[in-house]
Amino acid sequence: MSILPLSKEPQPDQAEFNAFFPSKFSLKQFTSSKSDLEGATYPQPYRGTRRILVIGTDERYVKMENGTLFSTGNHPIETLVPMYHLHAAGFEFDIATVSGNPVKFEFWAMPDEDEAITSLHRAYLEQFHKPLKLSDVVASLGPDSDYVAIFIPGGHGPLAGLPFSEDVAAVIRWAFDTDRHIISICHGPAAFLACAREGDTGNFPFRGYTITAFPDSADRETPEIGYMPGQLTWHFGEKLKALGVTIANTEPDKSTHKDRKVLTGASPFAANELGKLAAETLLAEVTEG
Repeated sequence: MSILPLSKEPQPDQAEFNAFFPSKFSLKQFTSSKSDLEGATYPQPYRGTRRILVIGTDERYVKMENGTLFSTGNHPIETLVPMYHLHAAGFEFDIATVSGNPVKFEFWAMPDEDEAITSLHRAYLEQFHKPLKLSDVVASLGPDSDYVAIFIPGGHGPLAGLPFSEDVAAVIRWAFDTDRHIISICHGPAAFLACAREGDTGNFPFRGYTITAFPDSADRETPEIGYMPGQLTWHFGEKLKALGVTIANTEPDKSTHKDRKVLTGASPFAANELGKLAAETLLAEVTEG
């Protein structure tokens, strides 16, 4: 008995006209029922009150060049695996979106058989459903704010709103001004573009930094297997490079990078390593502080 090959056609999202989830073939290639979580043991976790601000996406759809909509959000592994490490290291989270509406997830990528990850999602479910409104967070920020870091997870959802938000820019500039850490992964660094002002590239705070992020070249290839239903209308990597950022990786791999207080990961495959890097880095800072 022959087994039919998995379809490379994007799957319709019945909740919206002309919207699509990734194809069955691409989901087989790029998702798993379990994450690669490991090494999340921190014998001396943090016991203080400093927290981490997670900026999630409230955008479900990204429009493609051909007019179709990609049904997206934050990638669960890129969000929850780094959070697991940070939580195990003793840090708690505040979760915010630009609008205050719920965080959108790419649930088709949730590792459903990974109890460690799904239980963490359940533990923060109320915050994911009722996040802080980012403008309210901005209004409360100051040099003595409790946030030791901001974390901007990936997934394609961040492409839709975060790069164009004045509130995202305000939080990032606060992090630079107050010497806080910025953690991001995959497409999350697209949010850095919120700090880019027309004709003012010399003041872009990430100018001269090296990061890892999802390669534009990979985004251009994924429509061939139906991961996205078309080509993106713009690519964040080339925009960051034009502003003086170096992207160290050329593949969507496990690579991470630390440049001063900016910690980044290349793809969902880097989520565990980024989580360890972030947890160890923040623990070292609060211990020294």
